[in-house]
Amino acid sequence: MTYDGIILGAGHNGLILQAYLGKAGFKTLCIERLPVAGGGLATLEDPRHPGFLHNTHAFFQRGITDMPWYSDLELARHGATYIEPELNVALITRGGQALEWWTDIDRTAASFAAFSRRDAETLRRWRDDFVPVVQNILAPEARSPPLPPERRQELLGRSVIGRKLLDASKLSPLEFVHQEFENPTVKAGLLFFNGLREVDLRLRGFGHHIAALLASPTKAQMSRGGTASLARALQSAVHESGGDIRFMTRPVRILVENGRAIGVETSDGDVIEARHFVCSSLNPQQTFLELLDAAHLPRAIRDKAERFKYNLLAPLFALHLNLREPPRYAAAAGNPDLAKAFMVILGLDHVDQFNDIVAHHERGTIPPTVMWGASPTIFDPSQAPEGQHTAFMWEKLPFHLNGDSRNWDAVAQAHGRAMLELWTSYAPNLENAVIDTFVRSPLDVARSLPNMREGDLLIGAFHDGQIGFNRPFPGAGHYRAHIDNLYLCGSSSHPGGNVTGLPGYNAAQVILADHGAAAPWAPPPIETRLATLQ
Repeated sequence: MTYDGIILGAGHNGLILQAYLGKAGFKTLCIERLPVAGGGLATLEDPRHPGFLHNTHAFFQRGITDMPWYSDLELARHGATYIEPELNVALITRGGQALEWWTDIDRTAASFAAFSRRDAETLRRWRDDFVPVVQNILAPEARSPPLPPERRQELLGRSVIGRKLLDASKLSPLEFVHQEFENPTVKAGLLFFNGLREVDLRLRGFGHHIAALLASPTKAQMSRGGTASLARALQSAVHESGGDIRFMTRPVRILVENGRAIGVETSDGDVIEARHFVCSSLNPQQTFLELLDAAHLPRAIRDKAERFKYNLLAPLFALHLNLREPPRYAAAAGNPDLAKAFMVILGLDHVDQFNDIVAHHERGTIPPTVMWGASPTIFDPSQAPEGQHTAFMWEKLPFHLNGDSRNWDAVAQAHGRAMLELWTSYAPNLENAVIDTFVRSPLDVARSLPNMREGDLLIGAFHDGQIGFNRPFPGAGHYRAHIDNLYLCGSSSHPGGNVTGLPGYNAAQVILADHGAAAPWAPPPIETRLATLQ
């Protein structure tokens, strides 16, 4: 069969792209090796304990209901609804204090003030200064195909808020918090909240991430019914727009003729033709090195794909619990709000711990545990049997443990027990509340989601120039590959990983523009927007 276009990978970026293309009248096919759509948007029922649902990869989703594709594709109508708890994040110290991040900035500032009044004032100042930067520069940039860095620098330098962004960007996140804040726990909390974006905290060029975090109106959310609810809603939107998805199908070759991508060959020998385009949501090694014949891959492109780097600090280790009752933190005795905290951070008290964590990752060894997680069933009881609960904790740990990722198979269970012991020291009721546990190591992530090479949930580091117009590498950073009608739409493209859907959203803008199709939903060009800033 022949389609207008073929999309490789039914993760959320591929599905968003496919739904937009279907609304524009394109007949498309998405090829997915798994039996379900969504990739990391996975919610699985514990086979040993029916009714306990676990979100085994993605869970915290930042500001999904504010994303343009959420409303454009009418995903609420398709069943994707969200919960945004008011006490969004709580860092509980070993001494029983809590640094709190609320949806209400006044309550957040009050919590910061309990650690440092000066830091609370600094928080408010940077928030107020950076709200226009986020609204007029950073948010529109993330939702648009990127500009070449030289042109971006020139345009930003013309405006007051653009220069404010450039000045803050000169620092690393670590330098920024040391320069602007004084309390070691506040510094640690800000770096950890920022670190969820996986940018190396020592890397200059990203100091503005802290200020942008303070100014962002979006907070952590969760899918009602489990993370897979978003995948199901996107699949429904794709089908409604006329798109097809073929599961349990593995591509083995992108077909090229006369310098144009014309289709895909699958592992079962099928040849599927594409009139207009092939678009890959896979990582650069998969797309360029595994799926393109060497004859269609210039040496320069091969070298760039081979050199594409993954995040040292991104791999996650997860401990999942089935519970008789939710974790009850001892600190809640003096602060009852903690019973309704959404994201909970444990084991982090001082900013200097980050240096130790990074050093352990570089050596491939396990650092003292700093972990974060939630009990989803506090907010959505449908994810466990009546009266019972689930909970999880994540920890960033090295993929190449002691030099070899296979070492995880021997130590994963023991490390899960160590995490539970630490967790119980903060929430003593867990000693008698646990029904069962299971763990997922960074190696398990890479095995189940090979797109996430080396366990990197962001599918590509943000250093060595792998950002913006040059993500994944120069010559492929605007969603177009070196071959005509071959496109990219995954997290290895701008603006990067996490559940944002913006690589797929931006790729849709590029593909429709290249093929002369209307996109009335698309924002104005980012160059125009930056040129009009004051």
